[in-house]
Amino acid sequence: MTHTVREEVPRNVTPLLRNRDFVLLWQAAAVSGLGSNASSVAYPLLILALTGSPADAGLTGFIALLPQLLFQLPAGALVDRWNRRRTMIVCDVLRGLAVASVAAALLLHRLSLWHILAVGFAEGTLTVCFRIAASAAVPNVVHPSQLAAALSRNEARARGAAMLGQPLGGVLFGLGRAVPFLFDAATYLWSLGGLLLIRREFQAERRPRTAPLHRELTEGVRWLWRQPFLRTTTFLVAGSNLLFQALFLTVIVMARGRHGSSTAIGVMFGVAAVGGVLGSLLAPAVERRLSMRTVVIGANWAWALLTPVLLVVRDPYVIGVVYALMCFVGPVWNVVVSAYQLAVTPDAIQGRVLGAVGLVAFGAIPLGSLVGGQLLAWLGADATVWVLAGWMVLLAATAAFSPSVRSAPTPAGAASGSEEPEPTPAG
Repeated sequence: MTHTVREEVPRNVTPLLRNRDFVLLWQAAAVSGLGSNASSVAYPLLILALTGSPADAGLTGFIALLPQLLFQLPAGALVDRWNRRRTMIVCDVLRGLAVASVAAALLLHRLSLWHILAVGFAEGTLTVCFRIAASAAVPNVVHPSQLAAALSRNEARARGAAMLGQPLGGVLFGLGRAVPFLFDAATYLWSLGGLLLIRREFQAERRPRTAPLHRELTEGVRWLWRQPFLRTTTFLVAGSNLLFQALFLTVIVMARGRHGSSTAIGVMFGVAAVGGVLGSLLAPAVERRLSMRTVVIGANWAWALLTPVLLVVRDPYVIGVVYALMCFVGPVWNVVVSAYQLAVTPDAIQGRVLGAVGLVAFGAIPLGSLVGGQLLAWLGADATVWVLAGWMVLLAATAAFSPSVRSAPTPAGAASGSEEPEPTPAG
């Protein structure tokens, strides 16, 4: 097994937990993430309560996810042009107003399906911009030696927000249909306050850009394509995202078929979320001890071997444990690969590279939902698991035999890669 040498944190560097700007950024995203997860559960409950139509609920989810496919590249280009902190502030203001409009329309008995679809699309679009700006900001807020630890805390934040926010959304909806949306709007206000208190700039000094925006849209794609390791891992992430989105629905169907109650299914995913949080917390230790090649190949084979185990376990809680093991691996991958990606990407094109990665990785999620539903309808749950297991074995073999993964660079090379000059604008 190949071990890599990581840069030690210098003694004069402020620890992350005492880094005021990082803590404010982390808290802002944590609280708004909690609200977003709460409203993500409330939206389908609200649609079902208003229209009684699962098709309308599915349409709402699709419209909310559509910006992940449409706007990754434009958002990345704009984030590289605009002030990142100001962009995040505007996104929080607009997202808060959009969600508050749902609560207000509910209280006035004027809410329509079209209103909900418009808010979902707008909030999804603004969230793409916010996420890319926040990710691009991290290397400018923490010391390079702390990048993996910072990403680990961000992973734990996202998974913890899902673990707590989704059950909270159901509880708040039970108190009143408008309550989860008022709560979500309030969390955007909290996030806005934290961003206003941050002093540090979220980007390096930039040269003025003169090229038309449409010429810059593909610059991140071109840069990413010239990085064999990042190119390969981006497509591997897309493949595993497709798997997990399909598996999410499959696991619910399996648990239902084995007489699992709604409560048991909720606990099952709660156990899985705990696995993700633990993986996030341990990711920096793994990042220090294992090479990126080992992490990429090992993660894919772990998923490939764990997927068919779902066929032999019967109890929903045991299914949750297996799912938790799969969720444990994801944050380790995310921290190790993302830390390298952020370190080697020139700051001037961070947004566009993140947009290019997001287009491929997140674009696979709605496809996974569609594929999972069709497989379940045609084949049933057990056969669907076998198909997904075969798909994961194919991804694992691709990782194992890929020359770019087998000769994966080390994070020690990040410093030289990050010194690449800003691309010259075309035209």
